[in-house]
Amino acid sequence: MKTIWMFMLAGLLFAAPVQAMDGNEFLQQLDKNLYPPSYEMYRKIIDIQPDGTKKEFTLYTVRKGLDKMVALFLAPPSDKNRSTLRLGDNMWLYIPSVGKPVRITSLQSVTGGIFNNSDIMSLDYSAEYNCEEMREEGDTYVLKLKAKSNAVAYDNLVMVADRKLGLPLRIECYAASGMLIKTLYFKEIKEFGPGFHRPSVLETDSPLHKGYKSIMVFAKIQKRDFPDEVFTLNYLPSVEGLRR
Repeated sequence: MKTIWMFMLAGLLFAAPVQAMDGNEFLQQLDKNLYPPSYEMYRKIIDIQPDGTKKEFTLYTVRKGLDKMVALFLAPPSDKNRSTLRLGDNMWLYIPSVGKPVRITSLQSVTGGIFNNSDIMSLDYSAEYNCEEMREEGDTYVLKLKAKSNAVAYDNLVMVADRKLGLPLRIECYAASGMLIKTLYFKEIKEFGPGFHRPSVLETDSPLHKGYKSIMVFAKIQKRDFPDEVFTLNYLPSVEGLRR
């Protein structure tokens, strides 16, 4: 009898972490696995049209905390030195020839592809969404996420995440109407630093843009601290000076 109780107790102990797992806590851990609190990174965005034509963009991006991000276009030459700023739900685009920042929205796209400004200037998922449901499916968790405000690009997300790695595998992005806007696919896990492994490729397609595809390739992500002045409208013409 004692042996039976020991096995029952062991079973409860091993089951406890799954039962006690909170969806929002898992989402916060997933965010930490994707990005350091403050960092710089280099990315390439490749927009592919139905006929196979490609347009590529190279971006240098810096971020601080949960709500501050700046991205600088390094290529192509036609977009070089353009920069974007995100502060919470607010975004701006700076074009040197115009000389002053202009407001942009999360659903617009500064590249003209399937990745919108919210995808390109993305913040932590836990900063923008609440987890309303999380269930276990094999080696994955399936999370249903609801936007915290109307300013977020997608009203609902359905995320499939690797349970062991705590990383996203696929995210379906929905409008408030329930219409599927796009699907994001996280691929090719790579080491970006000691103990820091995350997907190095993000792909997307959309039923609203049949035949089109966009790919985001991460080349470098590393911790770095920045002063608050970097994340201001006045600093946008000087972002190039942050690169080293």
